[in-house]
Amino acid sequence: MERGKVMEGDKKEGELVLRQPNKVVVQKYGDGVAWLRGAMIGKGSFGSVYLARLKKPRSPYRCLPPVMAVKSAEVSVSGSIQKEREVLSNVKGCVNVIKSYGDETTRGVNGEMVYNLLLEYGSGGTLADLIKKSGETGLAEFDARRYTRSMLRGILHIHDCGYVHCDLKPDNILLVPNGENEFIAKIGDLGLAKRVKQSKKRKIGPYWRGTPMYLSPEVVADGVQEPPSDIWALGCIVLEMLTGKPPWCEKEHLDAEGLLNEIGEGRGLPEVPNEVSSEARSFLKGCFVRKAMFRLTAEMLLCHPFVEGLVDDEEVEALEDVSDVNAVSSLVLLSDSDDELSCSSFSEDWSDNEYLSSWSEDDAEEMDDGAASSFSEESTVEVQGISRAPKRTKYDAGFDHVMKTAMQVPPQVPSTATRQYPITFTIPAGV
Repeated sequence: MERGKVMEGDKKEGELVLRQPNKVVVQKYGDGVAWLRGAMIGKGSFGSVYLARLKKPRSPYRCLPPVMAVKSAEVSVSGSIQKEREVLSNVKGCVNVIKSYGDETTRGVNGEMVYNLLLEYGSGGTLADLIKKSGETGLAEFDARRYTRSMLRGILHIHDCGYVHCDLKPDNILLVPNGENEFIAKIGDLGLAKRVKQSKKRKIGPYWRGTPMYLSPEVVADGVQEPPSDIWALGCIVLEMLTGKPPWCEKEHLDAEGLLNEIGEGRGLPEVPNEVSSEARSFLKGCFVRKAMFRLTAEMLLCHPFVEGLVDDEEVEALEDVSDVNAVSSLVLLSDSDDELSCSSFSEDWSDNEYLSSWSEDDAEEMDDGAASSFSEESTVEVQGISRAPKRTKYDAGFDHVMKTAMQVPPQVPSTATRQYPITFTIPAGV
């Protein structure tokens, strides 16, 4: 993905004019319902990525962040972006995977329909940018360990959701701020992801997804891309962080075809320099195993000394991230009026007869009040005060103990000064 900085932007007759040194680029993709398109920050074969900001960032109804990244392409060639939207909706809920805030179709100034995927913005750039800034010395090992742990957690979550990323590389690892001067690594660009055990039917000739330099032996030799191939790619990224050089740099005399032959048919492994610590060397040894069945898994590697013992600085974001739009089933966008809400995309769980057009502030308050006393479909019971079960079951003893503990009031706080809140307990289905 190519990245460039824009000097300034101005609106003229519905177009965004981007002034770059020695040239002027006119952006014709248009704005969204609730956001304004800004400078282009990246470009690839899938389309282009733009910076976007909300039209009304202080609205009490906003469920989008003030700044986003918008990945856009004309609808006719947006298959990869739409596939990424589908994958992100299925792997939601992990702090180490880039969030999706939904999608929207806009109309360009020439009438063309444009598909837009709204994503979390990595203001720290990519891991590739950070490695490039380090020169050929690589990152400090402590930083490499932190980013490795973040990536492992994201990879484990993606694998647990039944997907293989297939294109892990530093360019696809985004850095998102978590505090004043620290960043955490988040996995992005899932447009090439595939389901586990999903093979390409009627495969003709060699077929794989991803960047050749980060492909594992079984991918090149047999076209098999399963979770172990992501672990091999992770090892390549870790090696690049530690050395500042891409994997297989010792084979730079080979062309692309020669490198693929070396990976698929050869017996060698990416070279690990002697100055790398013993813990890092051991970690890479678990990643660089030519036989996929003997390669360590993400869960195993998370217990490796190379990533153990670090301060868990990602818990802060997990606690503060209470307005994650992926936690709800539809994306609500603010319309031109502060009193009305419009929906740009809906969950597939809605039936054909259910539609949402607009809500008033009173409607929203009524829904909030009603939700506090409702029962979920996943056997979740909400209890206000002390509830009495109509029938005793084998789970009552444990449930009563949890109830008694949760409802206790500290002795130093007068009972008249306490406020009671709904307490949610999850009871196994069928009870």
